[in-house]
Amino acid sequence: MREIVLDTETTGFEPSEGHRIVEIGAIELLNHVPTGRTYHQYINPERAMPKEAFDVHGLGDDFLRDQPKFAQIAAAFVEFVGSDSTLVIHNASFDMKFLNAELGWAGHPVMPMDRALDTVAMARRKFPGSPASLDALCRRFGIDNSAREKHGALLDSELLAEVYLELIGGRQPDFALSVTTETVGTVTTEVWRPKPRPTPLPPRLTPEEAEAHQALIAGLGDAAIWKRFG
Repeated sequence: MREIVLDTETTGFEPSEGHRIVEIGAIELLNHVPTGRTYHQYINPERAMPKEAFDVHGLGDDFLRDQPKFAQIAAAFVEFVGSDSTLVIHNASFDMKFLNAELGWAGHPVMPMDRALDTVAMARRKFPGSPASLDALCRRFGIDNSAREKHGALLDSELLAEVYLELIGGRQPDFALSVTTETVGTVTTEVWRPKPRPTPLPPRLTPEEAEAHQALIAGLGDAAIWKRFG
């Protein structure tokens, strides 16, 4: 199973108001394990960076002006995320509306919303009433986010991948002998659990060793703990 943990940074909150994506970061997972493949791209938004967005991201106009426009990187981005991999996103509706707006403007097909698995919704279901921000979840799971002085798409994707694996129990699977699923919206994610052996391991005790053990117990008398507790 292939999943893409993804984050975007933008100039604002609404593409309908002319705001654009300025950075995309993504991490590839196979069967809940990071493969080491990543995608990271700064993007020229073709507009001025508002001060409030600069304060959050630290990306200025001079730097972004030298980056490619989304239409120039759209094909490489689409190739990396693939056509059917689940997109693991924190507050998925926000990133998806921007990605689909940019894809549409660049002449590419948009991505269906049911490809996205929203980790905010997962966290609220798992910890109702508790904060569900990325920073709050890092604190809950003991994930080091000290490098997160500014919002950065690739760093946030790396942190989100760790949070996601904690949310599904993937980093430290327990000893349950069944497979469970986590469903958010229309996306169902299988959570791996170790299965019992199809054939039990044969005993390593030889008949001679078993006989010697029984003889030892018999010589300990009736008060021996092995006799009192079977």
